[in-house]
Amino acid sequence: MIDILQFEFMQNAILSSLLVSIICGIIGTLIVINRMVFIAGGLAHGSYGGVGLALYLGIAPMLGATLFALTLSFVIALLAYKNSSRIDAIIGALWAFGMAFGIILSDLTPGYNVDLMSYLFGAILSVSSEDLMHIGIVLTLVCLFVCFYYQQLVAMSFDMEFAKLRGVPTRALYFILVALIALCVVVTIRAVGLILVIALLSIPPYIAEKFTHSIAGMMAFSTLLSALFSLSGIFLSYMYDLSSGATIIAVATTVFFMQLLSEKVFKY
Repeated sequence: MIDILQFEFMQNAILSSLLVSIICGIIGTLIVINRMVFIAGGLAHGSYGGVGLALYLGIAPMLGATLFALTLSFVIALLAYKNSSRIDAIIGALWAFGMAFGIILSDLTPGYNVDLMSYLFGAILSVSSEDLMHIGIVLTLVCLFVCFYYQQLVAMSFDMEFAKLRGVPTRALYFILVALIALCVVVTIRAVGLILVIALLSIPPYIAEKFTHSIAGMMAFSTLLSALFSLSGIFLSYMYDLSSGATIIAVATTVFFMQLLSEKVFKY
């Protein structure tokens, strides 16, 4: 087993999984406690439009996904912050539009791009040094944001109206948070793909919430769980020649349902 660590692609995969785990642990916690899972899902699936646009224009797919996701994040944040009664329908429409737009542009792109499926289902074993740099940049932004505004984020997460009355810049923090979710979604796509990314952002924090009593503790435990799920998925996918993204999520969802089952059993 230890022999596989000598390969550079496996070293990159493990390092990227650890960096992504920290990102998912921190941002995923904020997503869960602020009930923003559907927003994250809309950004994840909508960002496929950026991948298709990038392929059509002949630019880097991750650059296209980033710009497209950031644009969507601004639109969604603007609508969600105003508490639109139909925000779920609007996000669903943007979700579908992004996917449809990306598929149409991919169809119009001359030739067949064999790497296209990796953006849908992930390809962590093919993560490059450039991908690691992008993940590192996003991780730095996330850590700086949370470190500087931790108390304000806690106040906003539990009672936005009260936080607003206390002078917390909730609007600015909300827009920045949604933009960071978009960036986190894009860099996590390389690990598990845009179809499965929402699971890695929500499952570890949901489990961690049952065993912690603070947001900081929830972030730390979520990070640990994300790392365990990711590393287990990587090694299982390598050993049995399986899709890495799907295997990571299979491990995460298995633990998730086991936790739910044990919770029900001990409750009665």
